[in-house]
Amino acid sequence: MIVNPTRGFLWSDVETRTLLNIWAEQDIQTALDGNFRNSFVYRDVARRLAGMGFERTPEQCRGRVKSLKRQYLLAKEGNLRNNGQYHKICKFYDIMERILSNRPNVDPQEFVEGGAGEEVADGLEEDGEDAHDTFSESAGDCPYPAEMEVKLEYPPVPIPIPVKVTVGNNNAPSKPHDSSQATSTLSAAQPKRSRKRRSNFPIEKLMEQFLEQSAQAEDCFYRMEEQRLKAEDRRRETEHARELQMMQMLGQMLSSVSSSRTSQEAGPEHTHSNRAPAPSRTSSSHAQGPAGSLGRPSPHRDSRGKRLSPERTTLGISLTARYEGDKGLKSLDRFYSFGSSSHRGMDDDMLSLVRSTVPPLTTKKHKGQDGRIGIIGGCQDYTGAPYFAAISALKVGADLSHVFCTKDAATVIKSYSPELIVHPVLDRPNAVEEIEKWLPRLHGLVVGPGLGRDDLLLKTAKEVIEKSKARDIPIVIDADGLWLVTQQPSVIQGYHKGILTPNFMEFSRLYEALHHKAVDGGDHQRSLLQLSAAMGNLTLVLKGEKDLITDGGKVVTCSVEGSGRRCGGQGDLLSGSLGVLAHWAHSASAAGLLRSFSPSVVAAFGACALTRQCNSQAFQQHGRSTTTTDMIQEIGPVFRKLFES
Repeated sequence: MIVNPTRGFLWSDVETRTLLNIWAEQDIQTALDGNFRNSFVYRDVARRLAGMGFERTPEQCRGRVKSLKRQYLLAKEGNLRNNGQYHKICKFYDIMERILSNRPNVDPQEFVEGGAGEEVADGLEEDGEDAHDTFSESAGDCPYPAEMEVKLEYPPVPIPIPVKVTVGNNNAPSKPHDSSQATSTLSAAQPKRSRKRRSNFPIEKLMEQFLEQSAQAEDCFYRMEEQRLKAEDRRRETEHARELQMMQMLGQMLSSVSSSRTSQEAGPEHTHSNRAPAPSRTSSSHAQGPAGSLGRPSPHRDSRGKRLSPERTTLGISLTARYEGDKGLKSLDRFYSFGSSSHRGMDDDMLSLVRSTVPPLTTKKHKGQDGRIGIIGGCQDYTGAPYFAAISALKVGADLSHVFCTKDAATVIKSYSPELIVHPVLDRPNAVEEIEKWLPRLHGLVVGPGLGRDDLLLKTAKEVIEKSKARDIPIVIDADGLWLVTQQPSVIQGYHKGILTPNFMEFSRLYEALHHKAVDGGDHQRSLLQLSAAMGNLTLVLKGEKDLITDGGKVVTCSVEGSGRRCGGQGDLLSGSLGVLAHWAHSASAAGLLRSFSPSVVAAFGACALTRQCNSQAFQQHGRSTTTTDMIQEIGPVFRKLFES
């Protein structure tokens, strides 16, 4: 005995054919056409089906037969039969045709009046009668929706209606199929337009039209989006041009006001006290802040006679000009000053010099030719600083980056990035010998990021600096390396390829160590020149609101716009990138490409501009949450913008 484990609504082909064979038997058809209740008949059908090995309930057998009859009627009455496609609608069309063609015809008048035991009426009831019918149809072979209108098994015949019979007559006799009778009467009295349009309309054509309309809508959307983007670009270009024009007009106006007021009010004493003798373009464009102010600025008035109160009137600093006569009407915050044209020109000249030192990328080079940089630093407490410096060197353009750190820091730094070569030798007894083996391969050295102030580590760093000086490679000293220089200035004093990058606190300690007095807070440029001279014209980079760079002869100001965000690690980015740029600058100088400026000054300006621009772009995206990691992600785009565009 075949046992069907499926008790759901899915019927296999074998099970369906067995059901139809039982349903086609003469006694079953006679019982359905007689006065027996259909539920009793389908109980017998389910019993016989179980005897064949398929367990089904009477309701399931009845629902399956009704579903097959609907499919058969769709195939029989539809136009698809003429094309020989009816088998796609009803798989068991031939069997149903053989069974239903042998059934006796029903009198239309009796059908309208609704015979009590008719299987036809029972089989063609609304889908809502049986909860299983909808699922059976969807699980079967019919591709059409269950709610689609289905024509009757027997074609409708015009029925004469007596005059006294009206729709909605309350005196009409109530019969078991009163709703079917009323519907049939209305259909005969008022013929409706055929509702077969959807079934006759090919689904393939509908899909084709839908896809065509979708493609047209998509093309229209892309055309509109392209037009919108073009309009947005034109608007931005117009605003940019207008902004540049206004800035130029403002710069010219302030320059004319400054020159006129200076010529009218400046006396001999004022001139000698506030103006350096014969200032060149370079020195004038870098006098900044308290260090290089031109004295307290006198009030100025514009062409309309309104008083201007500049918050900063120094060269190279942004000027905020407010009209005091109007209560806060207009505020002009621009990076322009009395010497704005010369200042921006100086920045462009310095950037062009940095561009000339950047080596081109060619396929003829080998690994390491564009720079192998060593970082001396990294201990148990400080692992991020050497990583920031080393990864910045790589992203600027160095081919290899080595980190010489303590054993405790090595594993942590390695986990930050696989691009770095980490040597856990800094705390070994023979650390100097271990590092000295790598010095012939290095083009630049950065000392200090994450070094710490342990005496053993500082002693090792000092000896490594001495070994590097003997090999004449550029040395950048930052962070804890500056603490070593403060204690022992002779370690780097007078070395022409040495570069120190202090912030103001580190600068103050170093100045006091050499001059035995506090730094002059009102004249940073003068203090910077004095410290550079005391260190043997060493290149110094004083980081601050504007970065000041000097080699003892002149002061260069980097005024590239940054941001107000000051997070830890920015100095490590500067020192790491400076190690690479210093190697490139000294190589270009040896090739005769740099003559007017010191290679160390050019490299320092490039590193400062790069760091400040990275800070600005990262701040535009992240705001107050900007970190050094965000800035490092901007190195590539900023480098292309500043040095390769």
